[in-house]
Amino acid sequence: MTKIEKGRLGSSFDDFLKEEGIYEEVQTVAIKRVIAWQIEEAMKTSHITKAQMARHMKTSRSQLDRLLNPEHSGVTLETLSRAAQVIGRNIRVELI
Repeated sequence: MTKIEKGRLGSSFDDFLKEEGIYEEVQTVAIKRVIAWQIEEAMKTSHITKAQMARHMKTSRSQLDRLLNPEHSGVTLETLSRAAQVIGRNIRVELI
């Protein structure tokens, strides 16, 4: 079967991003968006305010805002780990 017969034309979106040289950047932003969303959802479920979260993490409110900002990708594993601990979750990092 040709690509047309399979219902696909051209390359994948990942291939396009790689050709444009932005694949890694897009992946990083996507991962950060998911993590920020998961933390915020867990905070809502647990009825934890941002002020309470920051206090439990032993950090500032502005640091927490950076963690929850999907566009800010410069977050350390230590910060993620502290946030996960407060909301009763674990961090799993793997190379694939």
